[in-house]
Amino acid sequence: MASSHPRAPFWYALTDRHRLELRRIGSRRDYRPEAIIVRQREPTDFALVLLDGCVKVFTNGLRGYQTILGIRDAGDLVGEQAGMDGGQRAATLSALTAVEALILPAEPFRAFLRARPDAADIVRRTVSGRLREADQYRAAVGSRTVPQRLAALLLHLGQRYGVRVDDGILIELPLSQEDLAGLIMTSQRTLGRVLEQWRASGLVMTGRRSLLVRSQHELLELIAR
Repeated sequence: MASSHPRAPFWYALTDRHRLELRRIGSRRDYRPEAIIVRQREPTDFALVLLDGCVKVFTNGLRGYQTILGIRDAGDLVGEQAGMDGGQRAATLSALTAVEALILPAEPFRAFLRARPDAADIVRRTVSGRLREADQYRAAVGSRTVPQRLAALLLHLGQRYGVRVDDGILIELPLSQEDLAGLIMTSQRTLGRVLEQWRASGLVMTGRRSLLVRSQHELLELIAR
């Protein structure tokens, strides 16, 4: 059965029959945290479905500057553009957690989509949804302050990947300050100042591979201002 939710991730929007067919043409592969799944500019010809875990999507500029394009979760289709047209990878995919993926070779996947127009439509909606998401991020830069954007990001990460502990919500993902800055479209220096203020007030605690949100309520209040 397919999900009836219009924004369900690709895998969950498919029917049971579609998923069974894709499992037959694909191969399952596991990746450890921080493993590089595909590299920018590689000429690889497959798409991936994230069955479990999450990945970071980023590009490297000529001077080594890293631009974070997003985080993809379980159920998402990734790498579909190069996997479909055979071109070079536009971005690098790096595992943030342990990842279980279904590797879909380009030609069998294209044949599947030609034979299953309803599944092809889900792919088109997935790509369209990401374009809208990018537009929303750009709009947020003009309408929200950096603290508000960071608060929204931490609430999202806490909801998706956080674990409730005695002191709050613990988020254990290998995201650097550079990553967080990229995700909210600000400079690392500006992000550092906000985090320093929040640490001083006891709102958050940061570690090398973790971030503890002490009060979700305060973050919600900050967004609402």
